[in-house]
Amino acid sequence: MFSFRVTTYNIHKCQGLDRRVRPKRIAEVLKEIDADVVALQEVVGMDEAAREHNQVHSIAEELGYDFRIGENRRLRGGAYGNAVLSRLPILSDRNHDLTCRRYEPRGCLEVTIKPDHSETKLQLFNVHLGTGFFERRYQAHRLFEVIGGSDVLTSARVVLGDFNEWTRGLTTKLFSYHLNSAEPEQRLGRARTYPGVFPLLHLDHIYYNSHLKLESISVHRSRLALAASDHLPIVAEFTVDS
Repeated sequence: MFSFRVTTYNIHKCQGLDRRVRPKRIAEVLKEIDADVVALQEVVGMDEAAREHNQVHSIAEELGYDFRIGENRRLRGGAYGNAVLSRLPILSDRNHDLTCRRYEPRGCLEVTIKPDHSETKLQLFNVHLGTGFFERRYQAHRLFEVIGGSDVLTSARVVLGDFNEWTRGLTTKLFSYHLNSAEPEQRLGRARTYPGVFPLLHLDHIYYNSHLKLESISVHRSRLALAASDHLPIVAEFTVDS
């Protein structure tokens, strides 16, 4: 059996409440959390050669983590989308298209992770869904296909990210039915993560299947996190049989 910590964090292009773009500040928040695997959304310049313009490279280098990117569209000439950072070995990665018609391109970054001391492989799906009601209805079904559909219980899987669903819609119902929901409000009485300094909405979620046991779940509310982005990170600790 081994344990690991994951976090999901919409970093808002590394722009904080002071409107300054500071990847190092995001890295400092992640150092406070000390997660083994990090799922980031709204990451800018992921294929830029210059470190100062490549947010995921800058953050990963600061943490000493490996990383994979999922480009969903181009923004200011660079790759924009989701990223996964990990201190555990990454075996493979794949970016799945979740775009609905003419809405903004969206995606789900799938990463397979396998600790050196374990035979268990962990599949992690980092997602950022759209803001439109009908858009998310399409994406809910598409995402369910991506994570395995009826085979969702065959291996250890975590689905996490910014679901942009502030009411209990189709995505919440579908994933809560087929997976376990790691909800801070069940344990803490509060789960709101947006906007960070005075959170009113619960947009960020973590789902997991029965191969994993949830040990703890929390919303990270440090002074630095309140200033670094317009979302707050959600942190979960799991154990899994090795």
